[in-house]
Formats: sequence, structure tokens, C-alpha cells
Amino acid sequence: MEASITDHKFITSGLLIAAALLIRWFVIYHLNKQHFRDDDNSRRWINSAKNATNLIILMGLVFVWITELRFVALSIATFIVALVIATREFIQCFLGSIYQASTRSFIVGDWIQLGNQCGKVVSTDWLSTRLLEIDIETCSYQTTGKTLFIPNNQFIVHPVKNLNHLRKFIPHTISIIREADTVNVFDFKAAALRKAKEYCREYEGLGKHYSYPANKRARQEINEHEPSIRISSTALGKNQFDITVYCPPHEAVAIEQKLTKYFMGLWYKAHKLEKHSPPPSDDESPQ
Repeated sequence: MEASITDHKFITSGLLIAAALLIRWFVIYHLNKQHFRDDDNSRRWINSAKNATNLIILMGLVFVWITELRFVALSIATFIVALVIATREFIQCFLGSIYQASTRSFIVGDWIQLGNQCGKVVSTDWLSTRLLEIDIETCSYQTTGKTLFIPNNQFIVHPVKNLNHLRKFIPHTISIIREADTVNVFDFKAAALRKAKEYCREYEGLGKHYSYPANKRARQEINEHEPSIRISSTALGKNQFDITVYCPPHEAVAIEQKLTKYFMGLWYKAHKLEKHSPPPSDDESPQ
């Protein structure tokens, strides 16, 4: 009799798992056919469907095997302390996922930084969070091709920085250092500033990655953060020309190269004119 009940529960468990997986496949299949405005929305729905299915399977198996689990729990009561110690990392990861879900510190598609690790959230589950690493240090803001698996318990013991605002616009500083010669770099300031504003407002640079409403918001944000230029000298006595622009991260390197090329052209022309200009006459020489 006991064997038949156990066999019945095995069959019920198998049917439960098969039904849940079939429903999950059906939901994900239809989600993949939907045309979302943002690819991250599709990933969020698929990730939520997977996590919900796993939770339903877990709760269903516990409900089916509740009587057996009760006897098992009573039989291992003396080993409960050792069990908790052995599985404390998994318990912490599970609690970390609950903590993250309750605080909503980030969602799928956000850019986050945890310690020295920075990346785009691709998926989350009860134990870990998967990130696509993003190069922040060199200011390229491109994915490195590496995938990071972060245990969820790290979100409890370490602060999480949500860098989602960097997905759209970042302050990017371009530093150009030249020899301190007879060329006055202050003469380039107005022209370089106009060119920086022109490059930041180019529609082509935004239209590739944003729809029209996003472009409208993008232009508003750019207008609120105009480019700026700071001229100084280094410890070695060279001229340093710093241009700070507010631009989409994927356009930062392109704008940097354009502005560097433009500045080098101005400097070369001014240096060439200064080099070939005739020396002052005796009447023009200072007394």
C-alpha cells in the first residue's frame, strides 16, 4: 500500500513538472513572437516567466511530498545545525534574491556596479544574477564579451550602484595635451565649443539607437548639459585642452575622435601660420 502511494506521488510529481515546463515553453514561445519596443522588456518577461515556473514547481513538489518531508524533517532534527551550516551560502543567496526583489535596486536591462564589477543585467534567479561586463574604466562603455555570475548574497553585504542613467547619456571628458609653444590655444575655445555642440546634437548619432520620443528626451537632456571647455597646463608645462560633452555612451568614442581631429586641424593651421609668419619689423619691435 505504501509503495503504491509513493508511486502515485512520483507520477504526480512528474506530471506537475512536465505541465509546468510545457506552460513555460508556451509562454516564452509567445513572448518571443511579440514585438516589444525595447529588447530589455522581452528579457524581463522571459526571466519572470522562468522564475515563476520554478517557484510553482517547488511549491507543487512540497505540497505533494509534504507528509514524507515531515517524517524526513523529524528524522534529521539532530543534524539540522550541520545542514544549515553546510547550506548557509545557498540560504544567503536565496535571502539576497528576496532582498533585491523587495528593494527593486535593479531590474533586467539595468547597468549596475558591484565593487569593481560592472555590467548589464541579463537574467536573475534565486541564487545568482548574470551580467554582461561593460568597460567603464576606459570610458568605451562597450561590452567586453565576458559574462559575470554574481551570487545574490553579494547584494546584501556590498552596496549596489545602479548605473542605468549611463545607458542613455554620460559626461565624457576629452583631454588633449600639446606642447606649450607660441600658439594660443584660447583662440580655439569658441570654435571647438561650437563643434562640440554640433556633434552632440547630430540626429544620426541618436536615431540609430533611440525612437523618436526618446530622441526628444535626449535632446532635452543634452540642452540641459551643454559642452564645456577647460584650458590648463600640466606639471610638465604643456597645454591641456579638456572638452566635456554629454552624449550617449555608444557615441562617446566617435565624438572624441571627431573633436580631437578638429582640434588638431586648428592647432596645425595656427602653428603653420605662426611658423611661416614674417618676423616683426624694427618699427614693430618692442622698445
